[in-house]
Amino acid sequence: MMNILFLVFHGFSPHSGISKKIHSQVEGLRESGHHVSVCHYRIAANGHRQRMVDEEVIADYGVGKLAALRQRLSYGSVYRWCRDHQVEMVYARSFMNASPSLISLFSKLRKTGIRSVMEVPTYPYDAEFEGFPLTQRLGLMVDQLFRGRLARELEAIVTFSEEQVIFGQRTIRISNGVDFSAIPLHQPPVLTPCSPVHLIGVAEVHYWHGYDRLIAGLGEYYLHGGDTCRPVYFHIVGGVGESEMMPSRHTQGFAPLIARYHLEDKVIFHGQLFGDSLTEVFNTCSFAIGSLARHRSGITQIKTLKNREYATRGLPFIYSEQDADFDHQPYILKASPDERPVDIQAILTFLDHFQLSPERIRATVTHLSWKNQMNEVVKGLRR
Repeated sequence: MMNILFLVFHGFSPHSGISKKIHSQVEGLRESGHHVSVCHYRIAANGHRQRMVDEEVIADYGVGKLAALRQRLSYGSVYRWCRDHQVEMVYARSFMNASPSLISLFSKLRKTGIRSVMEVPTYPYDAEFEGFPLTQRLGLMVDQLFRGRLARELEAIVTFSEEQVIFGQRTIRISNGVDFSAIPLHQPPVLTPCSPVHLIGVAEVHYWHGYDRLIAGLGEYYLHGGDTCRPVYFHIVGGVGESEMMPSRHTQGFAPLIARYHLEDKVIFHGQLFGDSLTEVFNTCSFAIGSLARHRSGITQIKTLKNREYATRGLPFIYSEQDADFDHQPYILKASPDERPVDIQAILTFLDHFQLSPERIRATVTHLSWKNQMNEVVKGLRR
Protein backbone atom coordinates (compact mmCIF):
# COMPACT_ATOMS: atom_id res chain seq x y z
CA MET A 1 0.00 0.00 0.00
CA MET A 2 1.19 3.50 -0.81
CA ASN A 3 1.14 7.03 0.52
CA ILE A 4 -0.47 9.02 -2.33
CA LEU A 5 -1.06 12.70 -2.98
CA PHE A 6 -3.96 13.44 -5.34
CA LEU A 7 -3.09 16.80 -6.90
CA VAL A 8 -5.66 19.08 -8.55
CA PHE A 9 -5.09 22.63 -9.72
CA HIS A 10 -8.51 24.07 -8.89
CA GLY A 11 -11.05 24.07 -6.11
CA PHE A 12 -14.11 21.96 -5.39
CA SER A 13 -17.82 22.64 -5.66
CA PRO A 14 -20.47 20.51 -3.94
CA HIS A 15 -22.54 20.38 -7.14
CA SER A 16 -19.72 19.92 -9.66
CA GLY A 17 -19.60 16.62 -11.52
CA ILE A 18 -15.81 16.95 -11.77
CA SER A 19 -15.53 17.44 -8.01
CA LYS A 20 -17.70 14.38 -7.36
CA LYS A 21 -15.61 12.33 -9.78
CA ILE A 22 -12.35 13.31 -8.05
CA HIS A 23 -13.72 12.45 -4.62
CA SER A 24 -14.86 9.07 -6.00
CA GLN A 25 -11.40 8.42 -7.44
CA VAL A 26 -9.82 9.23 -4.08
CA GLU A 27 -12.24 6.93 -2.31
CA GLY A 28 -11.49 4.18 -4.84
CA LEU A 29 -7.80 4.37 -3.92
CA ARG A 30 -8.60 4.37 -0.21
CA GLU A 31 -10.82 1.30 -0.58
CA SER A 32 -7.70 -0.56 -1.74
CA GLY A 33 -5.88 0.40 1.44
CA HIS A 34 -3.83 3.36 0.20
CA HIS A 35 -3.41 6.49 2.31
CA VAL A 36 -4.55 9.38 0.12
CA SER A 37 -4.33 13.13 0.77
CA VAL A 38 -5.83 15.70 -1.60
CA CYS A 39 -4.03 18.87 -2.64
CA HIS A 40 -6.32 21.55 -4.05
CA TYR A 41 -6.73 25.30 -4.39
CA ARG A 42 -9.26 27.62 -2.80
CA ILE A 43 -10.12 31.25 -2.21
CA ALA A 44 -10.70 31.61 1.53
CA ALA A 45 -13.46 33.66 3.14
CA ASN A 46 -11.01 36.56 3.61
CA GLY A 47 -10.17 36.53 -0.11
CA HIS A 48 -6.76 34.90 0.28
CA ARG A 49 -5.73 32.45 -2.42
CA GLN A 50 -4.52 29.28 -0.73
CA ARG A 51 -3.13 25.89 -1.62
CA MET A 52 -4.44 23.16 0.66
CA VAL A 53 -3.72 19.55 1.50
CA ASP A 54 -6.96 18.25 2.92
CA GLU A 55 -7.78 20.94 5.54
CA GLU A 56 -4.20 22.17 5.99
CA VAL A 57 -3.07 25.42 4.35
CA ILE A 58 0.35 24.72 2.84
CA ALA A 59 0.68 28.03 0.97
CA ASP A 60 -1.09 31.40 1.35
CA TYR A 61 -0.55 33.60 -1.69
CA GLY A 62 -2.45 36.62 -0.39
CA VAL A 63 -4.98 38.62 -2.40
CA GLY A 64 -5.14 40.39 -5.74
CA LYS A 65 -3.73 39.79 -9.20
CA LEU A 66 -0.20 39.13 -7.94
CA ALA A 67 -1.53 36.38 -5.68
CA ALA A 68 -3.37 34.82 -8.63
CA LEU A 69 -0.13 34.80 -10.61
CA ARG A 70 1.89 33.37 -7.71
CA GLN A 71 -0.44 30.42 -7.28
CA ARG A 72 0.06 29.56 -10.97
CA LEU A 73 3.83 29.72 -10.73
CA SER A 74 4.70 28.54 -7.22
CA TYR A 75 4.63 24.81 -6.45
CA GLY A 76 7.42 24.65 -3.88
CA SER A 77 4.90 24.01 -1.10
CA VAL A 78 3.66 20.91 -2.92
CA TYR A 79 7.16 19.52 -3.27
CA ARG A 80 8.05 20.18 0.38
CA TRP A 81 4.82 18.59 1.60
CA CYS A 82 5.45 15.45 -0.48
CA ARG A 83 9.04 15.24 0.73
CA ASP A 84 8.16 15.78 4.39
CA HIS A 85 5.24 13.34 4.39
CA GLN A 86 7.00 10.46 2.61
CA VAL A 87 4.68 10.54 -0.40
CA GLU A 88 5.38 7.66 -2.78
CA MET A 89 3.06 8.55 -5.64
CA VAL A 90 1.51 11.75 -6.97
CA TYR A 91 -1.68 11.43 -9.04
CA ALA A 92 -2.23 14.78 -10.79
CA ARG A 93 -5.25 15.81 -12.82
CA SER A 94 -4.23 17.91 -15.80
CA PHE A 95 -5.70 21.40 -15.98
CA MET A 96 -4.12 21.92 -19.43
CA ASN A 97 -1.58 24.03 -17.58
CA ALA A 98 1.87 22.72 -18.49
CA SER A 99 4.52 25.33 -17.66
CA PRO A 100 8.18 25.61 -16.61
CA SER A 101 7.07 25.79 -12.96
CA LEU A 102 5.13 22.55 -13.25
CA ILE A 103 8.00 20.87 -15.07
CA SER A 104 10.29 21.88 -12.21
CA LEU A 105 7.90 20.42 -9.63
CA PHE A 106 7.67 17.01 -11.27
CA SER A 107 11.39 16.96 -11.99
CA LYS A 108 12.12 17.48 -8.27
CA LEU A 109 9.59 14.82 -7.31
CA ARG A 110 11.19 12.34 -9.70
CA LYS A 111 14.69 13.04 -8.41
CA THR A 112 13.42 12.50 -4.85
CA GLY A 113 12.10 9.07 -5.86
CA ILE A 114 8.44 10.05 -5.92
CA ARG A 115 6.64 8.58 -8.92
CA SER A 116 4.04 10.70 -10.68
CA VAL A 117 1.26 10.16 -13.16
CA MET A 118 -1.01 12.74 -14.71
CA GLU A 119 -4.59 12.17 -15.82
CA VAL A 120 -5.53 13.87 -19.09
CA PRO A 121 -9.35 13.82 -18.80
CA THR A 122 -10.02 14.42 -22.51
CA TYR A 123 -7.64 13.72 -25.39
CA PRO A 124 -7.10 15.33 -27.79
CA TYR A 125 -8.33 18.62 -26.37
CA ASP A 126 -6.84 21.38 -28.56
CA ALA A 127 -9.91 21.65 -30.79
CA GLU A 128 -12.11 22.35 -27.77
CA PHE A 129 -10.56 25.84 -27.61
CA GLU A 130 -11.61 26.88 -31.11
CA GLY A 131 -13.64 30.07 -30.92
CA PHE A 132 -12.72 30.68 -27.27
CA PRO A 133 -11.50 34.11 -26.06
CA LEU A 134 -7.87 35.00 -26.73
CA THR A 135 -6.91 34.76 -23.04
CA GLN A 136 -7.99 31.12 -22.91
CA ARG A 137 -6.32 30.30 -26.22
CA LEU A 138 -3.08 31.87 -24.96
CA GLY A 139 -3.22 29.50 -22.00
CA LEU A 140 -3.50 26.59 -24.41
CA MET A 141 -0.51 27.88 -26.40
CA VAL A 142 1.61 27.85 -23.25
CA ASP A 143 0.43 24.32 -22.51
CA GLN A 144 1.32 23.25 -26.05
CA LEU A 145 4.83 24.61 -25.63
CA PHE A 146 5.61 22.72 -22.44
CA ARG A 147 3.42 19.61 -22.22
CA GLY A 148 5.92 17.36 -23.98
CA ARG A 149 8.69 18.29 -21.55
CA LEU A 150 6.29 17.90 -18.62
CA ALA A 151 5.30 14.42 -19.79
CA ARG A 152 8.95 13.32 -19.73
CA GLU A 153 9.06 13.95 -15.98
CA LEU A 154 6.14 11.58 -15.39
CA GLU A 155 5.94 7.81 -15.13
CA ALA A 156 2.85 7.70 -17.35
CA ILE A 157 -0.19 9.58 -18.62
CA VAL A 158 -3.57 8.26 -17.44
CA THR A 159 -6.13 8.39 -20.24
CA PHE A 160 -9.74 7.39 -20.90
CA SER A 161 -8.91 6.96 -24.58
CA GLU A 162 -7.24 4.05 -26.38
CA GLU A 163 -4.07 6.05 -27.11
CA GLN A 164 -0.88 4.18 -26.19
CA VAL A 165 1.32 7.28 -26.22
CA ILE A 166 0.33 10.88 -25.33
CA PHE A 167 2.77 13.79 -25.51
CA GLY A 168 5.56 11.26 -26.04
CA GLN A 169 4.83 9.41 -22.79
CA ARG A 170 3.37 5.92 -22.35
CA THR A 171 -0.21 5.74 -21.15
CA ILE A 172 -2.17 3.81 -18.56
CA ARG A 173 -5.56 3.26 -20.17
CA ILE A 174 -8.57 3.08 -17.86
CA SER A 175 -12.28 3.74 -18.04
CA ASN A 176 -14.19 6.41 -16.24
CA GLY A 177 -15.57 4.75 -13.14
CA VAL A 178 -18.82 5.07 -11.25
CA ASP A 179 -19.89 5.30 -7.63
CA PHE A 180 -22.65 2.71 -7.43
CA SER A 181 -23.74 3.86 -3.97
CA ALA A 182 -24.51 7.37 -5.29
CA ILE A 183 -26.59 6.37 -8.34
CA PRO A 184 -30.07 4.90 -7.80
CA LEU A 185 -31.53 2.26 -10.10
CA HIS A 186 -33.87 3.59 -12.77
CA GLN A 187 -37.62 3.07 -12.38
CA PRO A 188 -38.75 3.29 -16.02
CA PRO A 189 -42.24 4.35 -17.06
CA VAL A 190 -44.45 1.78 -18.77
CA LEU A 191 -44.57 2.39 -22.52
CA THR A 192 -47.49 1.57 -24.77
CA PRO A 193 -47.55 1.98 -28.58
CA CYS A 194 -49.20 5.38 -28.21
CA SER A 195 -47.75 6.70 -24.93
CA PRO A 196 -45.48 9.77 -24.90
CA VAL A 197 -41.74 9.08 -24.92
CA HIS A 198 -39.41 11.19 -22.83
CA LEU A 199 -35.68 11.46 -23.58
CA ILE A 200 -33.10 12.87 -21.16
CA GLY A 201 -29.66 14.42 -21.60
CA VAL A 202 -27.64 15.36 -18.51
CA ALA A 203 -24.57 17.56 -18.98
CA GLU A 204 -22.96 20.91 -18.47
CA VAL A 205 -23.75 21.45 -22.11
CA HIS A 206 -21.02 22.16 -24.66
CA TYR A 207 -21.03 22.04 -28.44
CA TRP A 208 -19.49 18.55 -28.49
CA HIS A 209 -22.56 17.14 -26.75
CA GLY A 210 -24.40 17.76 -30.02
CA TYR A 211 -27.82 18.24 -28.47
CA ASP A 212 -28.66 20.46 -31.44
CA ARG A 213 -28.62 17.26 -33.54
CA LEU A 214 -31.25 15.73 -31.26
CA ILE A 215 -33.38 18.89 -31.34
CA ALA A 216 -33.14 19.00 -35.15
CA GLY A 217 -34.14 15.34 -35.28
CA LEU A 218 -37.09 16.08 -33.04
CA GLY A 219 -38.10 18.89 -35.37
CA GLU A 220 -37.95 16.63 -38.41
CA TYR A 221 -39.94 13.97 -36.57
CA TYR A 222 -42.78 16.40 -35.89
CA LEU A 223 -42.53 17.96 -39.35
CA HIS A 224 -43.27 14.55 -40.86
CA GLY A 225 -46.27 13.70 -38.73
CA GLY A 226 -44.87 12.74 -35.34
CA ASP A 227 -47.43 14.90 -33.57
CA THR A 228 -50.20 12.63 -34.86
CA CYS A 229 -48.45 9.48 -33.67
CA ARG A 230 -46.35 9.49 -30.50
CA PRO A 231 -45.29 12.72 -28.80
CA VAL A 232 -41.60 12.80 -27.92
CA TYR A 233 -40.05 15.19 -25.39
CA PHE A 234 -36.40 16.05 -24.73
CA HIS A 235 -35.41 16.95 -21.17
CA ILE A 236 -32.07 18.80 -20.84
CA VAL A 237 -30.67 18.77 -17.30
CA GLY A 238 -27.64 20.92 -16.57
CA GLY A 239 -26.21 24.31 -17.39
CA VAL A 240 -26.81 25.65 -20.90
CA GLY A 241 -24.84 28.75 -21.85
CA GLU A 242 -25.69 31.46 -24.35
CA SER A 243 -23.07 29.97 -26.67
CA GLU A 244 -25.22 26.85 -27.02
CA MET A 245 -28.57 28.62 -27.29
CA MET A 246 -27.51 30.85 -30.18
CA PRO A 247 -25.73 30.01 -33.46
CA SER A 248 -21.96 29.69 -33.35
CA ARG A 249 -19.16 28.36 -35.52
CA HIS A 250 -19.87 24.93 -34.07
CA THR A 251 -23.67 24.63 -33.89
CA GLN A 252 -26.96 25.95 -35.21
CA GLY A 253 -27.96 26.95 -31.69
CA PHE A 254 -30.86 25.54 -29.69
CA ALA A 255 -33.08 28.63 -29.80
CA PRO A 256 -33.34 28.98 -33.62
CA LEU A 257 -34.04 25.25 -34.00
CA ILE A 258 -36.73 25.29 -31.34
CA ALA A 259 -38.34 28.33 -32.96
CA ARG A 260 -38.07 26.95 -36.51
CA TYR A 261 -39.76 23.68 -35.62
CA HIS A 262 -42.12 25.08 -32.95
CA LEU A 263 -40.69 22.83 -30.24
CA GLU A 264 -41.20 25.22 -27.33
CA ASP A 265 -43.25 22.64 -25.41
CA LYS A 266 -41.18 19.64 -26.54
CA VAL A 267 -37.70 20.67 -25.34
CA ILE A 268 -37.64 21.21 -21.57
CA PHE A 269 -34.71 22.95 -19.86
CA HIS A 270 -34.51 21.96 -16.20
CA GLY A 271 -31.24 23.63 -15.26
CA GLN A 272 -29.06 21.88 -12.72
CA LEU A 273 -30.76 19.15 -10.68
CA PHE A 274 -29.39 16.88 -7.98
CA GLY A 275 -30.49 14.01 -5.76
CA ASP A 276 -34.18 13.19 -5.66
CA SER A 277 -35.08 16.00 -8.08
CA LEU A 278 -32.75 14.55 -10.72
CA THR A 279 -34.01 11.00 -10.11
CA GLU A 280 -37.60 12.16 -10.48
CA VAL A 281 -36.90 13.50 -13.98
CA PHE A 282 -34.92 10.37 -14.88
CA ASN A 283 -37.86 8.19 -13.87
CA THR A 284 -40.18 9.97 -16.32
CA CYS A 285 -37.76 9.14 -19.14
CA SER A 286 -37.18 5.95 -21.11
CA PHE A 287 -33.99 6.74 -23.04
CA ALA A 288 -30.86 8.82 -22.44
CA ILE A 289 -28.74 11.00 -24.73
CA GLY A 290 -24.95 10.84 -24.57
CA SER A 291 -22.52 12.91 -26.62
CA LEU A 292 -23.54 13.26 -30.26
CA ALA A 293 -20.74 15.44 -31.64
CA ARG A 294 -17.36 14.56 -30.20
CA HIS A 295 -16.13 14.71 -33.79
CA ARG A 296 -16.45 18.50 -33.56
CA SER A 297 -13.56 18.57 -31.09
CA GLY A 298 -11.50 16.01 -33.00
CA ILE A 299 -12.24 13.07 -30.72
CA THR A 300 -13.00 9.60 -32.08
CA GLN A 301 -12.54 7.39 -29.01
CA ILE A 302 -13.45 8.34 -25.45
CA LYS A 303 -14.88 6.69 -22.37
CA THR A 304 -17.15 9.36 -20.97
CA LEU A 305 -18.38 9.44 -17.41
CA LYS A 306 -21.94 10.15 -18.53
CA ASN A 307 -22.24 6.90 -20.52
CA ARG A 308 -21.24 4.98 -17.41
CA GLU A 309 -23.68 6.86 -15.22
CA TYR A 310 -26.54 6.13 -17.61
CA ALA A 311 -25.66 2.42 -17.62
CA THR A 312 -25.36 2.37 -13.84
CA ARG A 313 -28.85 3.80 -13.54
CA GLY A 314 -30.01 1.18 -16.02
CA LEU A 315 -31.14 3.23 -19.03
CA PRO A 316 -30.56 2.49 -22.70
CA PHE A 317 -28.81 5.39 -24.43
CA ILE A 318 -27.33 6.77 -27.64
CA TYR A 319 -23.92 8.30 -28.44
CA SER A 320 -21.75 8.82 -31.53
CA GLU A 321 -18.12 8.28 -30.44
CA GLN A 322 -16.32 4.97 -30.05
CA ASP A 323 -16.48 3.58 -26.51
CA ALA A 324 -15.05 0.08 -26.15
CA ASP A 325 -17.01 -0.60 -22.95
CA PHE A 326 -20.39 -0.08 -24.64
CA ASP A 327 -20.14 -0.25 -28.44
CA HIS A 328 -21.49 -3.83 -28.59
CA GLN A 329 -23.94 -3.73 -25.70
CA PRO A 330 -27.57 -4.50 -26.59
CA TYR A 331 -28.86 -1.42 -24.77
CA ILE A 332 -26.87 0.97 -26.99
CA LEU A 333 -28.03 2.80 -30.10
CA LYS A 334 -25.16 4.38 -32.04
CA ALA A 335 -25.53 7.69 -33.85
CA SER A 336 -23.39 8.52 -36.85
CA PRO A 337 -20.45 10.86 -36.03
CA ASP A 338 -21.59 13.63 -38.36
CA GLU A 339 -23.96 16.60 -38.51
CA ARG A 340 -27.13 14.81 -39.57
CA PRO A 341 -30.23 15.17 -37.35
CA VAL A 342 -30.76 12.21 -35.05
CA ASP A 343 -33.41 9.78 -36.31
CA ILE A 344 -36.11 9.92 -33.63
CA GLN A 345 -38.12 7.14 -35.25
CA ALA A 346 -35.07 4.86 -34.91
CA ILE A 347 -35.09 5.54 -31.16
CA LEU A 348 -38.80 4.71 -30.93
CA THR A 349 -38.36 1.49 -32.92
CA PHE A 350 -35.44 0.54 -30.66
CA LEU A 351 -37.56 1.11 -27.55
CA ASP A 352 -40.50 -0.87 -28.98
CA HIS A 353 -38.27 -3.95 -29.09
CA PHE A 354 -36.25 -3.27 -25.94
CA GLN A 355 -36.63 -5.74 -23.09
CA LEU A 356 -33.58 -5.46 -20.80
CA SER A 357 -34.34 -4.50 -17.21
CA PRO A 358 -32.41 -1.73 -15.40
CA GLU A 359 -30.92 -4.42 -13.16
CA ARG A 360 -29.45 -6.29 -16.13
CA ILE A 361 -28.02 -3.12 -17.66
CA ARG A 362 -26.42 -2.16 -14.35
CA ALA A 363 -24.91 -5.63 -13.98
CA THR A 364 -22.83 -5.08 -17.14
CA VAL A 365 -20.81 -2.28 -15.55
CA THR A 366 -19.99 -3.66 -12.11
CA HIS A 367 -16.33 -3.89 -13.15
CA LEU A 368 -16.27 -0.13 -13.70
CA SER A 369 -16.14 0.79 -10.03
CA TRP A 370 -13.59 3.46 -9.19
CA LYS A 371 -11.81 0.97 -6.94
CA ASN A 372 -11.17 -1.31 -9.92
CA GLN A 373 -10.20 1.53 -12.27
CA MET A 374 -7.78 3.19 -9.85
CA ASN A 375 -6.24 -0.20 -9.13
CA GLU A 376 -5.38 -0.32 -12.84
CA VAL A 377 -3.43 2.91 -12.39
CA VAL A 378 -1.46 1.48 -9.48
CA LYS A 379 -0.74 -1.73 -11.39
CA GLY A 380 0.30 0.25 -14.46
CA LEU A 381 2.66 2.35 -12.35
CA ARG A 382 4.41 -0.77 -11.10
CA ARG A 383 5.06 -2.15 -14.60
